[in-house]
Amino acid sequence: MKILVVNVNTSQSMSDVIDEAARRAASAGTEVVTLTPFFGAEAVDCNFESYISAVAVMDRVLAYDEPFDAVVMAGFGEHGRDGLQELIEQPVIEICEASAHMAMMIGRSYSVVTTLQRSVPAIEDRLRLSGLADRCASVRANGMSTLEVDQDPAGAIRSIVEQARKAVKEDHAEVICLGCAGMAGLEEAITSELGVPVIDGVAAAVRLAEAIIGLKLKTSKISTYSKPDAKQIIGWPFSEALGVKPRPAEIRSAIRLGGRR
Repeated sequence: MKILVVNVNTSQSMSDVIDEAARRAASAGTEVVTLTPFFGAEAVDCNFESYISAVAVMDRVLAYDEPFDAVVMAGFGEHGRDGLQELIEQPVIEICEASAHMAMMIGRSYSVVTTLQRSVPAIEDRLRLSGLADRCASVRANGMSTLEVDQDPAGAIRSIVEQARKAVKEDHAEVICLGCAGMAGLEEAITSELGVPVIDGVAAAVRLAEAIIGLKLKTSKISTYSKPDAKQIIGWPFSEALGVKPRPAEIRSAIRLGGRR
């Protein structure tokens, strides 16, 4: 089986971390292909960047022209999973939902430790929309941006342990979910420090994808995730899906940032 694992940002170093975590979790015989979007933010820490990443992830998957069996969307609570499910029949596993599902199988309650405080509402919304919020004890932020987590793993471990310890003692969490794909690979150090199960969403999503593929299941197309109606779409972002090389400079020039073009 082949699983596409898609980073939601354009950081190659973060794609490398995600790829390593996915390959470590994959079973023998599972092929992991990790993709980086052609365009988008170098890190996703807010709604603006998340909506851009949603289009970028859909675009990147559509541009992949070889067979595959499932997609893991390596963005914790980011937008776009629902749209991608409409576009393809292969199962799409989002790492926030995957880690929550896994946590509820091994503990009564779980907490998420994520990056910035501004990321907390998006994760809470994703868990609520997915019907997974009832057993979530808390979503806590370690105060580091996604880029800072990528650049300073040792500092990330310290700050995650601090918030995870509070989640266990104050919020009565029994399982900790790492709320950022860039935190992949840190779970063992945090587990040894706290003595509670810690779940990396990338690993959880890969294993769940393998299970769904093994059961020969695909995304239901009967209603919610049926193919979009045929409509003309003007100005779809530059991509190799249409035989056009991505041109980041042109994309940036079309977006108004800080009042300037």
